[in-house]
Amino acid sequence: MFKRLFLDHPASVGENYRQHFGVATRFGLILLWGGARAVLHGFIPAICRTSGSDTVIRLNNELVAKRNAARDARSIEWMI
Repeated sequence: MFKRLFLDHPASVGENYRQHFGVATRFGLILLWGGARAVLHGFIPAICRTSGSDTVIRLNNELVAKRNAARDARSIEWMI
């Protein structure tokens, strides 16, 4: 049960628990900050015009780059 709750998912993305905690916490804080700016934009449309979408794009780019790096590390290239 412990392994399933705390270790399986981090291992599936190539991280240990501590690494995954750091990455997930950082992403969560960035999302909170972007969300707060998006709410502020909702109240005052002239400010933080692209903050919400900029945050989502930034984090998506990081996730895609990390997935691609993990995939490339697992692939075997043969050279003759």
